[in-house]
Amino acid sequence: MTETLADPVGTRPPLTLVKSDPAPEPAVLDTPAEPGTEAVDRPDNPLADWLTVPDAPVLPAWARSAASIKANTAAFVRLTWWQARYHGVRTPKYLVKTVLLAARGFFRATVGLWPTLSAQDHTAVVKALRAQSKARPEDVELAARLQLAHGIRTRTRRWRFGAAAVGVAAATIGIALADPLLQTGMAGAIVTPLAYLGRGKETHLLDQGAPPLRVDMSAQQLNDALRAAGLLKSGRASEDEKDAPRVSCSMGPVRDGRGWAVIFDLPRGGGKTASDVLAKREVIAQELGVDEIQVIMSRVRAAKGGNAGRVSMWVADDDPYLGTPNPSPLASAETFSIWDPIPFGQDARGNRIEVPVMWQSMFFGGLPRRGKTFTQRLMTAAGLLDAYVRHYVADGKGGADWMPMRAVAHRLVMGAEDDAVEALKAMLAELLVEMERRFAILRELPTSICPEGKLTPDIVKAKNLPVIFVTIDELQEYFTAMEKDDREQVINDLCRIARRGPAAGFVSNFASQRPDADSVPTKLREIITLRYSTQVVDRASSDMVLGKGKAAQGADASVLSEEHKGVGVLVTGPASYVTVRADYLDGPGFAALCQKGRALRQAADQLTGDAAGDVTAAADASGVKLPPILSDALEVMRHSPRMFTTDLIAALVNLDEDVYGDFNAEKLAAELEAAGVKRTSKQVKISGTNAAGYQRRDIEAAVPAEILLAHG
Repeated sequence: MTETLADPVGTRPPLTLVKSDPAPEPAVLDTPAEPGTEAVDRPDNPLADWLTVPDAPVLPAWARSAASIKANTAAFVRLTWWQARYHGVRTPKYLVKTVLLAARGFFRATVGLWPTLSAQDHTAVVKALRAQSKARPEDVELAARLQLAHGIRTRTRRWRFGAAAVGVAAATIGIALADPLLQTGMAGAIVTPLAYLGRGKETHLLDQGAPPLRVDMSAQQLNDALRAAGLLKSGRASEDEKDAPRVSCSMGPVRDGRGWAVIFDLPRGGGKTASDVLAKREVIAQELGVDEIQVIMSRVRAAKGGNAGRVSMWVADDDPYLGTPNPSPLASAETFSIWDPIPFGQDARGNRIEVPVMWQSMFFGGLPRRGKTFTQRLMTAAGLLDAYVRHYVADGKGGADWMPMRAVAHRLVMGAEDDAVEALKAMLAELLVEMERRFAILRELPTSICPEGKLTPDIVKAKNLPVIFVTIDELQEYFTAMEKDDREQVINDLCRIARRGPAAGFVSNFASQRPDADSVPTKLREIITLRYSTQVVDRASSDMVLGKGKAAQGADASVLSEEHKGVGVLVTGPASYVTVRADYLDGPGFAALCQKGRALRQAADQLTGDAAGDVTAAADASGVKLPPILSDALEVMRHSPRMFTTDLIAALVNLDEDVYGDFNAEKLAAELEAAGVKRTSKQVKISGTNAAGYQRRDIEAAVPAEILLAHG
């Protein structure tokens, strides 16, 4: 089929874009590449293909930049120094092995020289003559010949053994009389050939300086793996193996760090794409003889010189996500701007992963005790070091993970009891009012100040509109504790915040365990832009966190194991994902950042809301140490002016089971009394019911008066 371009002027004949077999009249280009020049890629130019500049780098990957050359040179120096130290400490062992090999070599040399020293070349004649002489004893001439041959052999043995003895004695005397340095050289000259003679097929004088490669990848192995996975057609039985379809490698396989790297193109005509390769990750790993966690694959996009059939693959020698966790750089930072990407972790090859959160919303999911909350706290921790970030925090579990946020949080909701649920609903209503207020302010600003109708760093300070970080952990606890109508209202509020809030400076940071339709509805999950999942039980659960179809694309958190704590799959776009080993920030480190964030906000006059009036946080900031039972009781009664004793004990157990697991009413009363709590009444009335309980004002009264007066 032939396509033609119509000439808009009507002065040129139609231009055919496809050559036909009969070689029609030479076609001309519609317009030359430049005025006065002739294009070389004309369809009728027989040299066009030959003159095409190859689309391949001139230099190898390690030599394309000064930084790469410097890094590889430094790595070579480090490797050389390490090898020198490794073998240096084993020198005595090598000397002993050399002596043993030399002794075996001396034995082999002696055995090899014995026929010569014993004149075996004369023995055959002597034996033959002796046999003939026994058969014919009357033959005098034969006896004479035997006697003559025997004499010749005897004399030969004497001078050969004598020459050997003289040589050995001379060498021994020479070594004994020589200088120590010369002795060493002479000993080496003698021992080295003897040790070489004493070696065996499996003999290795030097130890292996580095562990042997667990994966020895080659182009043939790669093609075999892809063919076994059904990504390459198998050649017919009558065809040669070399005629079967193969991938073309634009790089590698080459050693890259602690693994093998390769970039390859699938052959055309097979109907397979890079996406098909990513979906076969487990099969390819099995064929390569490794675990699928060791196989890191991604498409190479056009911006990086790729196409729909180009794949970048890195196969690690071992599990790249195990080992000592990397401490978060936020732990030692003094300040941080939330407008910058947040340091998040490292990928399998040790590359730093940073996540920009402005204009984004985040969702964290995964099984319990896999580091989900620790990872979620990294994002909030970055906001702690920016004084112009206001935190709204709700923790459905109500444990100790988020308790340090009382020093900073404008609103802090702990637990999923009735009073906490009401506090969450009030917090969301406050956020929606603030969001609409901000949009009204932004609409009134001139385009020179607010060109895109969004919050900017200048507007934040000029209008006192700090970035709002909305952190909610264990969402499913709230949804399961609510009635249907309340649940729908809260879901709609969260959807509005996640959908419209980013333009007003709202950053949503939500987390839940397996987010099925009952615990976290799809309409909320689907509007989240950034998703992170630690280990889950199956691919369906992975897709619930990361998005439908992501596991088929390679973003599958179910391949992670129990040992991969703090490791998860991060999805940043429709086709962008990476498995990340998140930075580590423990509880004490997070609490220290909260205190640092409080000091920053006090200095910038940005300490507001619950944090400004929290007496426990104020006591911590003032250096006053409250009894733990006092601060914990105040924390669990944050949303309640009064609480029954049974409910207070249950809340304390939920907060810290190790400490309060064996508490009863008597022990609680004794501990609070020892902390200075004086009860005005042992009975409290809640919803028309009288029972034993505590008033929050009685517990607050045990706090030093100067703290209450300063932060009342």
